[in-house]
Amino acid sequence: MAKSSDPVFPKPRLVSTTQDLADSLARLRHERFLTIDTEFMRERTYWPELCLVQIGGEQDVLLIDALADGLDLTPLAELMADDAVLKVFHAARQDLEIFLYLFDALPTPVFDTQVAAMVAGYGDQVGYDSLVGSLTGHSIDKSHRFTDWSARPLTPAQLTYAAGDVTWLRLVYERLVKKLEQEKRLEWVSAELADPATFRADPEKQWERLRARTNNRRMLGILRAVAAFREREAQRVNVPRQRLLKDESLLEIAATVPATVDDLTRVRGVTRGLAEGRTGLGLLEAVKTAQALPDSELPRLPKGRSKDAPRPSPALMALLKVLLTTCCEDHDVAPKLVASMDDLEALALDPTVPNPVLSGWRKRIFGDSALALRNGEIALAVKKGRVTLTPSESPSSQS
Repeated sequence: MAKSSDPVFPKPRLVSTTQDLADSLARLRHERFLTIDTEFMRERTYWPELCLVQIGGEQDVLLIDALADGLDLTPLAELMADDAVLKVFHAARQDLEIFLYLFDALPTPVFDTQVAAMVAGYGDQVGYDSLVGSLTGHSIDKSHRFTDWSARPLTPAQLTYAAGDVTWLRLVYERLVKKLEQEKRLEWVSAELADPATFRADPEKQWERLRARTNNRRMLGILRAVAAFREREAQRVNVPRQRLLKDESLLEIAATVPATVDDLTRVRGVTRGLAEGRTGLGLLEAVKTAQALPDSELPRLPKGRSKDAPRPSPALMALLKVLLTTCCEDHDVAPKLVASMDDLEALALDPTVPNPVLSGWRKRIFGDSALALRNGEIALAVKKGRVTLTPSESPSSQS
């Protein structure tokens, strides 16, 4: 039974025809903001299979059946591109990736309540249910989180669950914005997910994530070639890259340089069927092409990954990590949003190199202090059980 204090949300409505979709979304185009979520399946495919789109307005909650026969999602694409309507997501990355894949453009403008929650002091990557509880005092049902959204018909319980992902989000958004405006932090919630390249895997760069432990540029060239081929092949047949061929197999191919089908079958994880088929022949051709590359076209390990690359002082890194935690405690913001480990390493090695922590609000709450610490102008101290910043008694010049 609902409590008298429970908010009253609009009754969700399932949309499964193009005309209904166009009419329903037309009514929402006047809204100041809409809350949006998606349900999809991806366990067995490379590309996400969109099953349901939830949209919450002030008076409407639409559940769009993306798998309905004959449904044309063009009206949804037009809404996603409408600059006059703010689209509010929680943990938007996967949702944005889906819309980019479907419509070849990212929704705009976008507000991510997970990023906003990190700015507002709710910790790193706070979950939606936790955030709803913190901001509204209510708990929400997450029992259908791992349900099969591709099965039809959808049950009433599934539809109720799906609606809750956008109805409560309206309250979360409004209360987060109010808090951030009071604290003058709304500008901190920047559009960090606005670059389509963030969501599109570049086949030619996939080798970098495999963490090869070698400086042998020929081997790296082969690894780059076979990793790029696997990425394109996984996209073509629409299967997850690791299901097509595991990373370990690619590393072994780069190390052993197979030239024949028989050679390829000796690689762990490569079956005779795969080696003799289109995928295997493509891998062998990629190896052959990489073998023929001139030395000048071979890759090097990314900067910082080479055994010969300069390493920051472990002691300086430790100090910067403590400083980051201290500054973020003082400002009640999640450290992960302020600086990554790569940012800290770059700052430790060379503070003159462009760095996200040395611009905008990050510079104000951490970057300036980090430079001062590095220059010996401030020191870390402990007062009443907390780490604090204190002027250095003997400032030194930057080393």
